Amino acid sequence: MNISKEALDKVALSEKEYELIVQQLGREPTEVELAMFGSLWSEHCGYKHSKSLLKLLPSRSKRVLVGPGEENAGAVDIGNGQAVVMKMESHNHPSVIEPYQGAATGVGGIVRDIFTMGARPIALLNSLRFGPLTQPRNRYLFNGVVGGIAGYGNCLGIPDVGGETFFADCYSSNLLVNALCLGIAEKDKLVGAQASGAGSPLMLVGADTGRDGIYGASGLASRAFEEELELRPTVQVGNPFLEKLLMEACLELSQTDWIVGMQDLGAAGLTSAAVESVARGGGGVEIDVNKVPRREENMTPYEVMLSESQERMLVIVKKGYEDKVKSLLDHWELHSDIIGQVTDTGLAVIKEGEEVVAEAPVNLLVSPPLYRPRSRKPAWLGELQSFDMCDVPDIKLRQCNSILLRLLASPNIASKEWIYRQYDHQVLDNTVVVPGSDAAVLRVKGTTKGISLTSDGNGRYCYLDPYLGGVIAVAEAARNLVCSGAEPLAITDCINFGNPEKEDVYYQLKECIKGMARACRELQTPVISGNVSLYNETKGEAIYPTPVVGMVGIIDDINRHCTMSFKDEGDLVALLGSTPGDGKESLCGSEYLELIHGLVRGKLTIDLNLEKRVQRCCLEAIKRGVVKSAHDCSEGGLAVAIAESCVAGSIGFKGEDWKISGRVDSALFGEHQSQIVVTIPPNSVTKLNRIAGRWRVPLTWLGKVGGKRLSVKGYIDLPLAKVEKAWRYGLKQLLI
Repeated sequence: MNISKEALDKVALSEKEYELIVQQLGREPTEVELAMFGSLWSEHCGYKHSKSLLKLLPSRSKRVLVGPGEENAGAVDIGNGQAVVMKMESHNHPSVIEPYQGAATGVGGIVRDIFTMGARPIALLNSLRFGPLTQPRNRYLFNGVVGGIAGYGNCLGIPDVGGETFFADCYSSNLLVNALCLGIAEKDKLVGAQASGAGSPLMLVGADTGRDGIYGASGLASRAFEEELELRPTVQVGNPFLEKLLMEACLELSQTDWIVGMQDLGAAGLTSAAVESVARGGGGVEIDVNKVPRREENMTPYEVMLSESQERMLVIVKKGYEDKVKSLLDHWELHSDIIGQVTDTGLAVIKEGEEVVAEAPVNLLVSPPLYRPRSRKPAWLGELQSFDMCDVPDIKLRQCNSILLRLLASPNIASKEWIYRQYDHQVLDNTVVVPGSDAAVLRVKGTTKGISLTSDGNGRYCYLDPYLGGVIAVAEAARNLVCSGAEPLAITDCINFGNPEKEDVYYQLKECIKGMARACRELQTPVISGNVSLYNETKGEAIYPTPVVGMVGIIDDINRHCTMSFKDEGDLVALLGSTPGDGKESLCGSEYLELIHGLVRGKLTIDLNLEKRVQRCCLEAIKRGVVKSAHDCSEGGLAVAIAESCVAGSIGFKGEDWKISGRVDSALFGEHQSQIVVTIPPNSVTKLNRIAGRWRVPLTWLGKVGGKRLSVKGYIDLPLAKVEKAWRYGLKQLLI
């Protein structure tokens, strides 16, 4: 083998993979070919350790128009000739190195995935994970990431309408930045990322090419961090104002019949965009790197093909329409150059003038070896799951008030207003329910319909039980949509894990995807797009296994949407679902258990059949106008859910009907699954009883809305002002 291990490490190829390349090519690859194979066979582009597992996820329904891997993003039919286009991507590793630009370009990349398909982006969400904010570096990363998301999205004029943020020690060295974008398109005008038709010109549009982002896919996103590696040059630099022009131009171009397709330049840059596009079309490609406009001198073909400079688009033009396309792009003041063409050879040919610097079969470039490593349930996991909650003492009555306040002030539960107030969430005038509720709600202009969006995922649950953690991630996302009055439609996901070559990590990955697949089938929410981010670890220490589920739902009548806030004095408060205090299992993996007792232990439980019935019951009650508010129980349990609804509605709660049996901590702060707190007017008791009975859903009456205190008879009695202060300033006080 005539290549050093250092050279292979640079492009994240193993010696066996290199030998396979040599065998398939019948020769040693050139430097440019090696770079192209390294990028396209990387974990980030090739999904070597996850592709076989991802096939377990259901991806079809009568509404699905575009499924995972078919195009840049997934699409579902929402009626009236319209489609929702949705995708979630990770930008974890770049954000660790340079938090502002890493997060900003993550937003830019996911937005391009949407408008490349001819859909106008109307909403952004994000799912973030950080280490504790008591550490200065974590505060630096936190401020940088939030600033980057705000800076890019606000400049683009796309509202950031929701998301979630979670803090744990394991994310200190490997934060997570997962960005979701949703767009609306006419379903019969969706644009593909397919390059076909021999002779069709390839036009590179947008920013000039620089050296930023080289090795982003192969070097940065496809291996674990080591302190001695200097990776800053692999982080891209964004220009949201240029992206705005690119977006408007591409959306206008999508309405013409002048193009074959479009593909944005993201991970692996021109290599990925060109090769993957012609692979979809079944042809080949020829590119002359000398025709690629550059902003830096003396760039090599290797650098040009790997550059991940932002705000660039590859447009496959119909032959004979070059002048029309260029004229449209000139109108938007966008630079454009024809750099090559589609061929029928099945080869990717890269030239520097007349010199061929790479020539390899397209099918080989996009066919990395797939791995299914051995998986093994680690011994430490069995120990965590066998922990006996009876060893944890129940709380005393005098502790209830202080524990509730501590939970409300916990960064994992406290208001995230400090984050989302930096985002413009009202631009475009579609936002009906703003950030801070169970799910965002947006109107679909020109119709009576609404769209509901959420993102969810609890890495702590998946750490304790990857399978049930995957189930719960999907179930909670669907529950959040239902609480807004929406019928869940489809999922996009980001699956964030450590090094898959380790048996215990691959076990987590496999079990988690299996759990997600089961919940998706039960709740009929197909996965239409997504992203896998592996090697999220430093010096052998991995993050929690963290699947993030982005889910979209449809509201037929936007006037029937629902929110979490308690509404009117005298409304009755009820709990749909599992009875509070049933079993100590609800303490397992809870925020209460870690915050108060310093433990992450226990065995999770969820009854998916009950979960499905609870969601159907709640949705019917909202659609029939019986329910005035709905809020799901999650981190912090039932007492926290009630407190949040009180604060959101600026009105108190009197829990005189709430009879607690069993453990007090489980009833108040246990994280029972399949629970939704609802309010109804007093004259709707019979109606709710009838609906709950039809769905065989347990119904527990808790109390009434009213006053300026939050009280649960004999257990909790607090002024609402004190409750609100703990919740509203819990996160902010850590940043002062």
